Amino acid sequence: MKHLTTAAAALLAMAALTACHSATDDEKAQPTIERIEAAVANGDFRSALDSIVILRDRFPKATQARRRALELWQEASLLEAQHEVAVTDSALQATIAQIDKAPTLLEQNMLRNKRDSLQARYDAECGVVRIIKAKQNGK
Repeated sequence: MKHLTTAAAALLAMAALTACHSATDDEKAQPTIERIEAAVANGDFRSALDSIVILRDRFPKATQARRRALELWQEASLLEAQHEVAVTDSALQATIAQIDKAPTLLEQNMLRNKRDSLQARYDAECGVVRIIKAKQNGK
C-alpha cells in the first residue's frame, strides 16, 4: 500500500511538472522567423538566408518553424535571383550599346568579351529563377 501512495505521489508530481507550460522549439524559433520575414520584406535577402541557416542549426526539432523557413528560403532566393537578373540585364544592355561606340577594335573586343560574360551570367540567373519557381510549384 505504501508503494501505491509513493507511486501516486510520483505520478502527481510528474503531471504537475508537465502541466507547466514550457515553450516548444517552434515557439522559441518564432522571433527568429519574424526577423527573417522582416528581412525578406526589406529586401535584405542575404541576411534572411543566413538567419535561416542559423535557425536550422539552433532549432532542429521546430518543425513548423523549419517549414516556414523553407518557404522563406525559396522566396528570398527567388527575389534575390530576380534582382540579380535585373541588374545583370541592365549591365548587359549598357555594354551592348557601348560596343558600336567604342573607338578602337581592341575596345570593341573587350566589350564583346564583357557582353559574353554578362550574357552567361544572365542565362544562369534566369535558370536559377526557373528552378526555384518549379520547386515552389511542386514540380
